[in-house]
Amino acid sequence: MMRKIIAGLFMSLDGVVEAPEKWHFPYLDEDVERSVFALLRRSEVMLLGRRTYEEFAPHWPQQDPDDPLAALMNGRAKYVVSSTLTDPAWQNTTVITLDQVAALKEEPGGDIGMSGSPSLVEALLREGLLDELHLLMDPVIIGTGRRLFEKGLGHIPLTLARSATSGTGVLDLTYTRA
Repeated sequence: MMRKIIAGLFMSLDGVVEAPEKWHFPYLDEDVERSVFALLRRSEVMLLGRRTYEEFAPHWPQQDPDDPLAALMNGRAKYVVSSTLTDPAWQNTTVITLDQVAALKEEPGGDIGMSGSPSLVEALLREGLLDELHLLMDPVIIGTGRRLFEKGLGHIPLTLARSATSGTGVLDLTYTRA
């Protein structure tokens, strides 16, 4: 059985996925935390784009090792899709190319989780490699910033597989390929 690639992103109502640390935390509640941890626990390894890796790599190793989220982020094997990164410093990190992602899916093991990495999410959707897209849509309009799907992917039908609403109004949406 082939591994699944499962992406999770925080997103505003107007589609902004950039810098959620600046606007997401007022909406973080137990429901959202439960959803994030459930998604992280489903995966055995992480797949990251280079820009997300460059944001995460200096942050997570500095966090309290007893913090469950830090332990997950630091302990997992990580694959960074990049043509420019050559010597990753973050523990358990391997650099691969986009062409190697399909082979990674075919390796034995558990699912492959993604956090952020909107450019990589777009590329994987375009290549037919993304199996699930989890969006935590906050009830806020940001107005500016990197939006998901801003590069014009074309027509890619998806099916809403699951939806829930947190106590703070965050829509927890899971899509699969139609």
